[in-house]
Amino acid sequence: MIRVLICDDHAVVRAGLRALLAGAGVIEGTGVIEGAEGIEVVGEAAGGAEAVAMAAALRPDVVLMDLQLGEGIDGVEATRRIRTPNPTPDTPRILVLTTYDTDADITRAVEAGATGYLLKAEPADELYAAIHAAAAGRTALSPPVASRMLAQLRSPRPALTDREKDILEQLAQGLGNRDIAKRLFISEATVKTHLGRIYDKLGVDTRAGAVAVAKEQRLLG
Repeated sequence: MIRVLICDDHAVVRAGLRALLAGAGVIEGTGVIEGAEGIEVVGEAAGGAEAVAMAAALRPDVVLMDLQLGEGIDGVEATRRIRTPNPTPDTPRILVLTTYDTDADITRAVEAGATGYLLKAEPADELYAAIHAAAAGRTALSPPVASRMLAQLRSPRPALTDREKDILEQLAQGLGNRDIAKRLFISEATVKTHLGRIYDKLGVDTRAGAVAVAKEQRLLG
């Protein structure tokens, strides 16, 4: 029996997943999908810190981990805390289950120790298969996620320039475009241009995302 812990900040999602994994089957397409056999939900966590604590107490085989978890630590940090510093064969495997599929999200989750990365839009049988794969220590990726990872490997992002690193440092301090421009003696328009290039290189579309990836990749001094 594969013991599963669900971590999602939405109660309705947790309830839906528990029902889906209860083994009764789900109607999908032209018939009933039976695939939850051999899976048991042992707990539900509404946040990252709670998931870390429950993983330590319950020792599930697999944790279904959302990435965005409201207040507190996110799914990536929770994954890191569960899987480090010295994972053993008994350490719970992490299967990310999320709606987010940006390059930055995927990279951060995998680097934190996630065994698999599944999108919530995938059919139920894909979820069942991914749980079994993760429990066995095999990588489980949604097709779109696998494609993005291959694309990253084939076309590595260019390195940041010194000026881009300077701007990233200011972003990490919480400064806005106007303050960054004043501190670096450049125009706001130039700051915006550099930010666009930084976002493209890091595979993000927000300031917070850029800072998060920069910290993950140790780009900040």
